[in-house]
Amino acid sequence: MDRTFVLEVVRVTEAAAIAAARWMGRGDEKAADQAAVDAMRRVLDTVSFDGTVVIGEGERDEAPMLYIGEKVGLGEGHPRVDIALDPLEGTTITAHGGSNSLAVLAIAEAGKFLHGPDTYMQKIAVGPDAAGVIDLNKSPTENLKAIAKAKGKPVEELTAIILNRPRHSDLIQEVRASGARIRLIQDGDVSAAIATADPRTGIDVLFGIGGAPEGVLAAAALRCVGGEIQGRLKPRNQEEVERAKKMGISNINRVFLTEEMAAGDVVFCATGVTEGEMLRGVHFTADAVETESVVMRSRSQTVRWIKTQHHLDRKPVY
Repeated sequence: MDRTFVLEVVRVTEAAAIAAARWMGRGDEKAADQAAVDAMRRVLDTVSFDGTVVIGEGERDEAPMLYIGEKVGLGEGHPRVDIALDPLEGTTITAHGGSNSLAVLAIAEAGKFLHGPDTYMQKIAVGPDAAGVIDLNKSPTENLKAIAKAKGKPVEELTAIILNRPRHSDLIQEVRASGARIRLIQDGDVSAAIATADPRTGIDVLFGIGGAPEGVLAAAALRCVGGEIQGRLKPRNQEEVERAKKMGISNINRVFLTEEMAAGDVVFCATGVTEGEMLRGVHFTADAVETESVVMRSRSQTVRWIKTQHHLDRKPVY
């Protein structure tokens, strides 16, 4: 994949982040998400690739969101790529003025992202220092013991990050009984999965059930830094089971590994929308807008941190 895409994808997530940030704290989730979608779509259509959205915000009948199967970019005659995206990962976070919301995009060669329905996924994710020791088929307690051994510290010094949902009550109870600490979050399990690979966050493992699209995006990011994620689809009804089968997933109980969700040469990019542990949020000044982004590439495991000052009176970004 052309390395020039590295900077191209940054422009896309910057535009989405700036558009969404204008709705920060206003309590309107739909408006924030729609602003991010519109901005991301406009900039995507200026990029020199023939792109297909394979991980998006739903099926075609849910447009004007960026839907699965939508074509973006300059089109025929340019390199074919698959795209996984979340224009605003953390819509509730943004609407309520919380932390760690992101605009997220990943690209790969055609056919390299897991193509599945917009449903739930059970996940476990760790950073590079615990890669290779986790197993989604084992209990949280067994995984915590394996992670602790790999990291050379007791389970009591581990911190798990889990979405605060009623469906996780048993999981939370087991993790606490093991002796590990828990950080509960309201939204944003892409940033939570990436946090396992960043020692500054103090997060050792992600557990729980979240969105399947977010699982693929997390896999793209962790591929770039040597981390690991495993996921199993958790369809909400028979219709989602049938949709998965039509997309080529015959075994619903299959555990997908990191490289089965995001294979080949992958580029991942995220721009902070609100203040976060990994990325600073969008800041509006008197004459400019400031953004902070991270962009990674799996082939070289290069990670770039990009701080940008946008003078919108000279060059609008969305």
